[in-house]
Amino acid sequence: MPEGDTVWNTARVLQRALAGARLTGSDFRVPQLAATDLTGWTVRESASRGKHLLLRLTAPTDAAAPADGGGRDWTLHSHLRMDGAWRAYAPGERWAARPAHLIRVVLRSPGAVAVGYHLHELALIPTAQEESLVGHLGPDLLGPDWDPDEAVRRLAAHPDETIGEALLDQRNLAGVGNLYKCEVLFLRGVSPWTPVGAVPDLAGTVGLAQRLLAANRGRWTQSTTGSLHRGQTSYVYGRRAQPCRRCGTAIRKEELGERVTYWCPACQPDRP
Repeated sequence: MPEGDTVWNTARVLQRALAGARLTGSDFRVPQLAATDLTGWTVRESASRGKHLLLRLTAPTDAAAPADGGGRDWTLHSHLRMDGAWRAYAPGERWAARPAHLIRVVLRSPGAVAVGYHLHELALIPTAQEESLVGHLGPDLLGPDWDPDEAVRRLAAHPDETIGEALLDQRNLAGVGNLYKCEVLFLRGVSPWTPVGAVPDLAGTVGLAQRLLAANRGRWTQSTTGSLHRGQTSYVYGRRAQPCRRCGTAIRKEELGERVTYWCPACQPDRP
């Protein structure tokens, strides 16, 4: 699943391609929006909230509202989940070689064409109602509302939950995915199976997570080691049976909750 920094980067791609532009056409390929036409709508901005993308638009004064009570300001919400992506192309540029049946939406402007592939939770809602979709999220590690104390408070409210599962719960803090979960816990020397209440320094764990995501903003290669060379970007994630970069012990992989986790049984206390 894309991590918070990937979603942040995607929002910037759409911002550069569409912000301020008046759409010349739209093509929705999902049943709930199949009849929606955004031609003439103006893109105000593209933003991210945790792993959610929010493309904010303004309808022209003569446009028929998609629903009652929405006013002129609307938000096109999408979620990438495991396999979603947005791509921006110049008009006339050949699109990426992906099956056409994966396309969920096409937005055209005079200067760019934005194509959404395999998007999830695609919805057009009044901007004033955005909280109905993202209001449950915890503080966004890459957002202006980032509040480490609130993130720690939310984590600590569930002391019996494993720290590995708690970091992935977007209601605690928004943006951490499986990669950063594994890497943060390795760097902190904490087993993914440790109960939240037994983690010695929750604030330190939260702070490290935010710094790692922030360090990877603006680039598509995610690195927690400082190296951008292939095969050298992570300490434990994706490295099952390979030697730990610190101690040489074989990295292990096992399911934790509904996700796999990677850890070093020597550098981190092994699971109970």
